[in-house]
Amino acid sequence: MTMTTPPVALVTGAAKRIGAEIARHLHKAGFNLIIHYRQSAENAKELVATLNRSRPASAIAIAADLSKTKHIEKLALAVCEKWQRLDLLVNNASDFYPTPFGKVTEEQWDGLLASNLKAPFFLAQALSEKLRQSSGCIINIADIYAERPLQDHSVYCIAKAGNLMLTKALAKELAPKVRVNGIAPGAILWPEQEDVTDEFKSGLLAKTPLQERGQASDIARTILYLAREAPYVTGQVITVDGGRSLII
Repeated sequence: MTMTTPPVALVTGAAKRIGAEIARHLHKAGFNLIIHYRQSAENAKELVATLNRSRPASAIAIAADLSKTKHIEKLALAVCEKWQRLDLLVNNASDFYPTPFGKVTEEQWDGLLASNLKAPFFLAQALSEKLRQSSGCIINIADIYAERPLQDHSVYCIAKAGNLMLTKALAKELAPKVRVNGIAPGAILWPEQEDVTDEFKSGLLAKTPLQERGQASDIARTILYLAREAPYVTGQVITVDGGRSLII
């Protein structure tokens, strides 16, 4: 099919870390990029400037608090207006922090479910028509701990378990025009919000069959595979964890 404009991707939480790497890989593959961010404005603007130096007018940044449905609606409207098309939605934005059972607050519950489950659902709903028009796809970033819970992170694991079902449910709801898949990363980047000791790192990697931490590029390449090379794959979650989930 001949395209009058490059394919367009929206990546949430794309200002830094895995999201930024996903954006860079998609841009290199020819996508125009919408970089969503919540607070990391400086990182987002720097990334957009870099992408636009490589290919002029090919990337923009938009701020939104995805815990608020009004912000989601405004983001979706801006996405649809910019290039008049959307081919790929990557629901990458996610909060991650411990919630020891017995001390969980309603604010923690609402926050973790908002970023990991509520936002991906309502963003997919708001953008579904544009994705149908392009026979596009949605890729959700889940987690290996969605199926095997991580100690002291019960609320996060519950939210990511919902994210797995979200992927399957939307794949059925949006077929046949839109494919919906997920990726469940293992040890890719160490959390920013927690003090991770060298002992913890070495212990985790010792329980990973490939004996090393993955790279953000491993996730980005899997995104490209699902977006470009897997036209008959939908409703699936690919685990990218070096074999960690075999041992948990």
